[in-house]
Amino acid sequence: MTSGPAPSAAAREDERKRLLLEVGAALLGGGAASSDVEDELRALSPVIGCPDITVAALPTGLFVGLEPMDSVSFAPVDAAVRLDQTSEVLVVISALRARELTVPAALQRLHEIRANPPRWPRWAGDLGGIPIGIGLCLLLQPSALNLLVVSGCSLAVALLTMLTRRWRSLARLLPVASAFGTSLIVLGAFHAGWVDGPLRLIVAAIAVLLPGSAIVIGLTEIASGAAAAGTSRLVSGGVQIALFMSGVVAAAALTRTPANSLTNSAAAHPAWWAAVAGIAVCMVGLLIHFFMPLEHAVAIAVVMAAAGGTQVPLEIVYNPEVGGFLGALAAMVAAIVVSWLPRGPVWRVTYVPAFLIVAPGSFGLLNASQIEVGSGTSRSLLTALSAFLAIAVGTLIGSIIARAADHSARSLPATAAAVDWPTGE
Repeated sequence: MTSGPAPSAAAREDERKRLLLEVGAALLGGGAASSDVEDELRALSPVIGCPDITVAALPTGLFVGLEPMDSVSFAPVDAAVRLDQTSEVLVVISALRARELTVPAALQRLHEIRANPPRWPRWAGDLGGIPIGIGLCLLLQPSALNLLVVSGCSLAVALLTMLTRRWRSLARLLPVASAFGTSLIVLGAFHAGWVDGPLRLIVAAIAVLLPGSAIVIGLTEIASGAAAAGTSRLVSGGVQIALFMSGVVAAAALTRTPANSLTNSAAAHPAWWAAVAGIAVCMVGLLIHFFMPLEHAVAIAVVMAAAGGTQVPLEIVYNPEVGGFLGALAAMVAAIVVSWLPRGPVWRVTYVPAFLIVAPGSFGLLNASQIEVGSGTSRSLLTALSAFLAIAVGTLIGSIIARAADHSARSLPATAAAVDWPTGE
């Protein structure tokens, strides 16, 4: 009796290409910048024996070839990858770098990760948007009535999200419908004299849906040289903002709200305890809404606290640009430091949630939204763009530090149990 034939060179190449495609598609689906995905795959490819890959990543798909003249394969990014799944994918990448996994074993593990159900129901994740709205309200416009109104609006947004998940054909209407419904509630309460500063309350309630992080990632990609990916992401984010703002405009017209009532004005800066409570509540909401890995909850909370604790005070004392820049930088440094601790997670696991604190799509969009409703000036748009650019620059500098740390880690000797990958066929 003879054993089965050994895998051919073509079969091994096919496995390696599939591995790179699946890793890249998972990272893109988890919200990673296209330039970071390309760098990650180029760093991984020599480990699995194909050092001369060609790769081009876009927000919607990934092209990979094992050699410069090799045929290129494409993998679409057709579904969002949860943060707990992204965390497991990063563990697989680390194991491959340490030569602790073979390509077939890594592929099998990636398939298992894709098939893993969420740790709690998706409707519970949708309800996580309620504490996010409450936390942002504590930061933007704290008062008892404001919190009550934002809580009701955030619940309405969560219910609309559940509805569009059940009937996917309605998903395209979610930006307009959520902004319109939220604005009707807030503006009705404003005309009744219950709340002040309606624009801030509207943005707090729908911030979980706003594309602030996509805009920052798009700017980061353009600054990194990935112009096609960054431009497409910016255009998509801009269209989403326009859809949200059209819902606000429609509600303002229906309620006969004058444009000068929709300005980015705060009744008062939040007390220190309100700011701390706002960051803490936002953190809880983000943990629930984005299905963050519970085994790393403490590490994630520490990095998120470092990001929010740096950004919010500096925005109050100085401006959104300083707060956003140093908040993004603090998040990256804290994520790297936590990754050095015993059993600390890969820095990307803790940085992504912290990035959602720094760029939730609210602070910069408050100024840009005034243009849409007719209550702002070109200076408002410039302020919003400057805030996003500052976060992007902080992210770029932080990524340079992180890549240097990654390079140092990869320079360490492999463990004794390492898998000896061939360097060629």
